Amino acid sequence: MRNIKKQKPKTLKLIMRGILVILGGFIAAYGLETVLIPNSVSDGGVTGLSIVGSQLFNVPLGALIALLNLPFIWLGYKQIGKSFAVFSIIGIASLAVGTIAMHHTPAIIEGDTLLVTVVGGIILGFGMGLALRNGGALDGIDMLAVLLSRKLPFGTSDLILFLNVFVFIIVSTVFGLQGAILSAIAYFIASKVIHIVEEGLSGSKTFQIITSQPELMVDTIRDRLGRSATYKEAYGGFTHEKFVEITCVINRLEETKLKEIISEIDPKCFVTVYDVAEVKGGNFKKNDIH
Repeated sequence: MRNIKKQKPKTLKLIMRGILVILGGFIAAYGLETVLIPNSVSDGGVTGLSIVGSQLFNVPLGALIALLNLPFIWLGYKQIGKSFAVFSIIGIASLAVGTIAMHHTPAIIEGDTLLVTVVGGIILGFGMGLALRNGGALDGIDMLAVLLSRKLPFGTSDLILFLNVFVFIIVSTVFGLQGAILSAIAYFIASKVIHIVEEGLSGSKTFQIITSQPELMVDTIRDRLGRSATYKEAYGGFTHEKFVEITCVINRLEETKLKEIISEIDPKCFVTVYDVAEVKGGNFKKNDIH
């Protein structure tokens, strides 16, 4: 009975993740078929190559998306894991089916190149981000970049950019130079939306503060911000002097207020700020301050 109780929530969670990955695939397909492609604007990565192939050889876009992504799904299975490969298969299949189902759907925007790239990039990025947030991918170029980064002296983001340069050169042969430039802009917008969807608008920040007044700093943060903090001993590399380092995790809305507190108590203290993608467990909670 215990095993059954533990497995039910996990199974339900996996089903929900699968549904959200499918939804992400259909949203991305909607962005492609009703905004970007009717206005001669493409995507980057494997999807961009699939769009070019579909235009050149009159092959259904969904079939090419599924076919060209197969080797990258294998890469994802070998490099990242079974669950990622399964959810990626679900996502890519949803994107492929979605493009076929929506192929004759009328365009929702026509002519306005700026509006096309912005709206198309947002819709596409939201769909891809939703899939990635739930453990799947809709395009295989990221997996290739991860693999190449282990073999070459370049970062993953640099390789993604490098690979997409070639994709947009190929896109220009079908959609022209203007179409390739608009495609690159739409891809850039989509990448930013993917980042927002994956991490959320209310991401957290970690402040590491080395101050001569740690007790007062922590008390003030707790009283005026409703946040707790932790202490850690630190030693200066030059003076070998011992300091107390304060670590405090806050949300983005509280950043300005915390900076005001720091400036008020110890304007000469040393502060390091980090972006935090996700915070779980522990005592990361906000207390009432009024």
